Amino acid sequence: MEVATQLALFLVNRPGALARVCQALSENEINILAFSMSDTVDHTVLRMVVSDPRKALAIFEDRGALVVDCEVLLLHGDNRPGSLAAIAAKLSEAHINIEYAYSATSPRARNGLLVMRVTNVRKALKVLNVQVD
Repeated sequence: MEVATQLALFLVNRPGALARVCQALSENEINILAFSMSDTVDHTVLRMVVSDPRKALAIFEDRGALVVDCEVLLLHGDNRPGSLAAIAAKLSEAHINIEYAYSATSPRARNGLLVMRVTNVRKALKVLNVQVD
């Protein structure tokens, strides 16, 4: 388990928007470690964890993109039924809200990665330290 910087970009919801973001990162040798996209009425929110968030933030700001950074938890855990339930229960008992989360893994993978935004990162680290790793 670790704390990472996540970038949230607000993009026009049109073909090519994601391609341009990925190209800019590629040209600067920045790897995308995790990402999630969701659409709204007039734009798309692209949330991502990248290998060099400071450099990526500067690139996007230089290009005039609306980008916001925040801390998220990266939890490496077992890919089995009940893993997320245990994490959510521990956080709930500590009165820590999960604002959003995203994850993906292969069905046959033994472990997965969960990206989670919570209301109190430092407290969540203490609560989950024994639970996850």
